[in-house]
Amino acid sequence: AINETDLAQIQQTMRILLVTALVRTLSIRHHVEAFSLQMNAKPIGSSSDGIPPPFRAVAVAPPSTSSLLRFQPPPKSVLSLRLASTATDVLQTSPTPSETKQGTLGLLTFDLDDTLYPIDPVLNDANNVFVQKMAEYGYSINPQDIVEAGKRIRESAGKNGVAMSHTEVRLEAIRSEMERNMLEKKLAECAEDWATEVKDLTAPLKASAKKWAKSAVSETVVESIYSAWERERHHSAERHLYPEIITALQKIREEHPDVVIGAVTDGKANPMLMVFSLAPYFDFCMSWEDDAAGRTEFYKELGNVDGNADLQWIYKAAIEKGKEIADAKKELKKDIDMDDAPPVWIHVGDDLAYDVGGSASCGAKTILLDLDDEYHQTAKLRFPPYNNIPAWNTASNDEIANRKAMNDEAESMVDKRVSRLSMLPDAIAEILNNE
Repeated sequence: AINETDLAQIQQTMRILLVTALVRTLSIRHHVEAFSLQMNAKPIGSSSDGIPPPFRAVAVAPPSTSSLLRFQPPPKSVLSLRLASTATDVLQTSPTPSETKQGTLGLLTFDLDDTLYPIDPVLNDANNVFVQKMAEYGYSINPQDIVEAGKRIRESAGKNGVAMSHTEVRLEAIRSEMERNMLEKKLAECAEDWATEVKDLTAPLKASAKKWAKSAVSETVVESIYSAWERERHHSAERHLYPEIITALQKIREEHPDVVIGAVTDGKANPMLMVFSLAPYFDFCMSWEDDAAGRTEFYKELGNVDGNADLQWIYKAAIEKGKEIADAKKELKKDIDMDDAPPVWIHVGDDLAYDVGGSASCGAKTILLDLDDEYHQTAKLRFPPYNNIPAWNTASNDEIANRKAMNDEAESMVDKRVSRLSMLPDAIAEILNNE
């Protein structure tokens, strides 16, 4: 008779034998099914002769005698194959070497004026503050006086005039208009003292008055007025941002978390100073005013009808800055995928010559913001057939003619053209997908 203890031991032994047999069966089945998938899978797009092109096959060695005596988990790749219901699923999860890998957005640069906000209302606001500040110091000077003075300053400087930065021209224009204002007041006082007309004052007296007016203008006051104008320019830009730009930047950051975003501008606008709007989305700002030598060479060529203006210097500087920030980000990142495709640089702007032509010549993919009329851009309206030159523009006729020729040449360098800023994330995706 078998007692209860012996019966329990027999039952336990039988359970062990059953489990062992089941494990062996599963192990063999894993290998057989993996081999069957390899032999029968036909990739999408394979030739009609039934011979599939190469794809990532999983090499599985035939089970040895010893491997059947004990349970060994199948390779991880085989387990992955087990989870695939069809050969097509396997191919979708394991791309072939011949497939084009989506590009990675490494650097995204933006122009500012008429790209992130309309420049006309921004300058109007800044000019209103300029007039108020001038009045506080006792001067009656309007913004158009400064524009006209700027044109005269560029012309009097000859070939070097076109190379002067916007800041240099505006500071000198403010100073010269203040001196002119002071001179008119002093000459009127002298004429009253001498009981004569201003035109009848002697040359030595006029020369003395001119010298006095020059010394009467304080450099501190000039800089204070300019700073008020520039500060309002930034504040106004924040108030007039195109409605979709923040949403677009947020989406770009979410879809491309490692991208370095920078601004490239020919003026003093700086998104890093727009702390209530753009600053959180930008990593750096590169201004044309940062490199006097490069700016001088470019504008000299731009002012020469026979010249070949080189726009590359500012974009090369932006590339270096972007690379520096990207390297710093990589050092802070634990896991780096060495198989990632080379990063792509995309530049976004509204100007064919400066934004598209300049950046494309340095290797950038380009997106031209040729926005709908409601955005009130000005760049394209400055040239035929519109010829609508903004009142604040100080460019000479030769410069405008050369810019038009550069625009025509840059047309072929446009990779994507969008009419609304909400289309920007999709345009970036299309470039990265080579669409």
